[in-house]
Amino acid sequence: MSHAETDLAREKVNLETSQIAWKELQRFFANGTAVYVAPELDLVEVAYQFSMDNKAQVEQWLQNNQLGLVSDQQALSWFEADAQVWCVVVKPWILVQG
Repeated sequence: MSHAETDLAREKVNLETSQIAWKELQRFFANGTAVYVAPELDLVEVAYQFSMDNKAQVEQWLQNNQLGLVSDQQALSWFEADAQVWCVVVKPWILVQG
């Protein structure tokens, strides 16, 4: 992939990233497709690496506990706070950062 194509792919992910009420994402949490992204990570970069199927990078984030399925505790905390979270869809996953 050329540098221009990489930039275009990142820009596409960036445009698909938005804030949303956590309550709107409950069904994705319930079916196990909501993925927590640690605040120190760039959500757009994580989504880009998911879209490029960069298994080595995703595995590193998983091992560092910077990425994983949204936990029951996290979901409850966001629900009770009526939180707005950042999210982006990288099918079949919904990447969430709050």
